[in-house]
Amino acid sequence: MDRYLLIIVTFVCIVPLVQCYPSGKVTASCDNMLPQHNSNSPHQTSAPFSVTTNPGNFKEGDTITVSIQGISSQFTGFLLQGRLVGGTSPLGSFIVSSALAQTLNCNGVSNSAVSHTSNAQKSSIQVTWTAPTSGNLNNIQFSATFVQTFGTYWVGVKSSTVTYNGTSVPAVGVTIPGTSSTSSSLSSISSTGCGVSKVCFSQPLNCDPSVSPSCYFMSAVAPSGNTAVQVEMTGSSSGYVAMGFSDDQKMGNDDIYICGLGSNGLLQLQHAFSTGRSSPNILSLGNVSVNSSMNNGIISCSFTTWNPISTQRSIGSSSPYYLMLAYGSTSNGIIQFHTNAFVSSTTANISSPGLVSTGSQPPIVKAHGCLMLIAWMTTSSLGMIIARYLKGVAKGKGCGGKDVWFVAHMSLMSLTVAATSIAFILIFSEVRDWSGGAHPVLGCIVMILALIQPTAAIFRCGPTDKWRFIFNWAHALNALLMKVLAVAAIFTGLLWLDSTDNQWLVKVMGGFVGWEATLYILLEADRWWKRMDTTKGDSNSTILLLLGVFFLGNMCFLVALLVGIGSQ
Repeated sequence: MDRYLLIIVTFVCIVPLVQCYPSGKVTASCDNMLPQHNSNSPHQTSAPFSVTTNPGNFKEGDTITVSIQGISSQFTGFLLQGRLVGGTSPLGSFIVSSALAQTLNCNGVSNSAVSHTSNAQKSSIQVTWTAPTSGNLNNIQFSATFVQTFGTYWVGVKSSTVTYNGTSVPAVGVTIPGTSSTSSSLSSISSTGCGVSKVCFSQPLNCDPSVSPSCYFMSAVAPSGNTAVQVEMTGSSSGYVAMGFSDDQKMGNDDIYICGLGSNGLLQLQHAFSTGRSSPNILSLGNVSVNSSMNNGIISCSFTTWNPISTQRSIGSSSPYYLMLAYGSTSNGIIQFHTNAFVSSTTANISSPGLVSTGSQPPIVKAHGCLMLIAWMTTSSLGMIIARYLKGVAKGKGCGGKDVWFVAHMSLMSLTVAATSIAFILIFSEVRDWSGGAHPVLGCIVMILALIQPTAAIFRCGPTDKWRFIFNWAHALNALLMKVLAVAAIFTGLLWLDSTDNQWLVKVMGGFVGWEATLYILLEADRWWKRMDTTKGDSNSTILLLLGVFFLGNMCFLVALLVGIGSQ
């Protein structure tokens, strides 16, 4: 009997917890939108739900259709409000037509929120929001809490910014059409709704800017029946972030918007048209409403434009375009050549929500990277080691009257110079400019030093000449300088090339540098030991063993990097 009583008591206590708030009367959650029944923290991952609006702009008394839906999951409970961007109080009133939804009175405002009426599984809900007819209105966003199960819920799932086109005085940081300014309270741009309600393009692929500060992201949507285009873009930059619509994957004839620091140190939005690799032509901003911010080096712009998209060959938001993202520095409000740029691999129609990915690197760029890795990870390293540590191996048993070590050293270094020269020619035939920051500068210096090295060797004085030591020192120091600068160039090149979220190519290169440094230390230690211990004689077994291990290790790192470059 006691056992049955225990079961009944347990059932009575647990059922209310499981049922939570199935009636949806959750006015206690109006302010923070947190479920009151749950002590668990909300999920911080990207929500499998979205909040979308149509149209994307409003004025006093206008109505907006708001849809909440599951992208990959259903939900049981929800709470939906409309608020000013950066605001904390509900705004406007809702009308519901579904038996699965009801209106709530939050903070004394009638019908200012919507919630569920039961714990039935839901895939989508559509309601109508009506803007106030008076008051200090401004851009708004709709925010929702989604409850999937008792312990699983998401808070603050936001729609894209809905732009206010009325006559009220704009709040700080929000601009009327045709102007722009900095905002310290711009809501976080996120990947919520990508592929469902908006077209998204990001680098790395599918990153969420609200989660990862290293994410470069843009989204665009042209609501059906509306001439406006809603755009978001964000990324880490010291000067500007820009996005563009293009007919191809090359710079030129592109419709561009630039969000960057002006001469007054504040963010400004610029409309431009690119004509090639030179600075784009700045156009009149036109009919554009902007919200922008710069926090901790992250530049964000959310804006709605009524300007028609035009690339000369294509006009209008219904045409397919390649999407472009770029970032760089500014000088007194003027944008400089971009530090990096990303171009989508396919075209996108911003009237049809979807995801687009970054295009793969051109074969010539990959060939350049592979040749430089082979030259400065394998042939140059082996050539330098042979010249320094293996002069005593088969000395006097040369090919063509030369010692074996010298023939091997000369052959390997000649291959290094040849591979470097070919890589240099390939990349400049493709890029034809100095984009890429420090990388092309380092590459040019390495190329010059690589040509000086064999030229100086041809005109060196004889082995017994009293000035020969000058050549020996200069030759060795130049080789060391080339090696250091080549490794630096490879690092900067991989940082530019690596599109993976964790930059694993750069990490592999770091492992290679550590590996090579360790082997050089061991070789130097063996050389010093032989000098100190005269009983060792001229045995080269340790050096040959270390050289074999060194070669195998280098090949492992090289193959990993070559495969990585091929996948970019």
